[in-house]
Formats: sequence, C-alpha cells, structure tokens
Amino acid sequence: MNLLPVLEPAPDTSCCPPAGDAALGAKEAKQRALVFKALADPNRLRLLSMIKASPSGSTCVCDLTAPLDLGQPTVSHHLKVLVEAGLLRREKRGTWAYFSLAPDALGRAANLLANL
Repeated sequence: MNLLPVLEPAPDTSCCPPAGDAALGAKEAKQRALVFKALADPNRLRLLSMIKASPSGSTCVCDLTAPLDLGQPTVSHHLKVLVEAGLLRREKRGTWAYFSLAPDALGRAANLLANL
C-alpha cells in the first residue's frame, strides 16, 4: 500500500501586521507636509529667525528684504507660504504688512515629527 506523506500547513510568511488606525490619514499628512515644506527652505528659516528675534514681536515686510538680499515679491511669497503653513500671522497696518510668529507655532511644528 502506497501512503502519501502528511502535509503540514505552510508557515505564515506575511511580512508584518497591517498598520491599523494609528497610520496618518491623507488629509493630516497633507497639512503636515505644508509645514515641513515651509520649513525646508533656507530663506524661510531665516525669515522665521528674524521675526522671532524682533524685539517688538512683529516685523514689517519692508525690513525683511535687505537682510535676505531678495526682492519684495520673493520675500512676500516666502511669507505667504509661512502664513499658509500656520507658522506666521499677518497683520495689515496702513500700506504695510507686519508678520509675527503664530502662537506656539514652533512647538506645534516640533510636535508634528514627534507624534508621527
């Protein structure tokens, strides 16, 4: 009599369990990417640094062009990106725009990485 060998079930070779609910959603990832993109530019980092160092807590856009050696439209673009990312606040005073750090902006930005 010819007996067939007993076959054992194949071991589970799956790589790892699914990520689950803790994974970052598309909307939240897009918001975080805006902040990281804003921080990834050296001129924007310099702008944040200059505004943070301002004794009054806010700085006129007219005072930010010369230190960066950039034109006003370019500086305004960088400031807009920082405002859209939630890192700066913009206040119109007459014909000039003044910028200040958004409340706890840098702390919130640091937490974005810490809480991935």
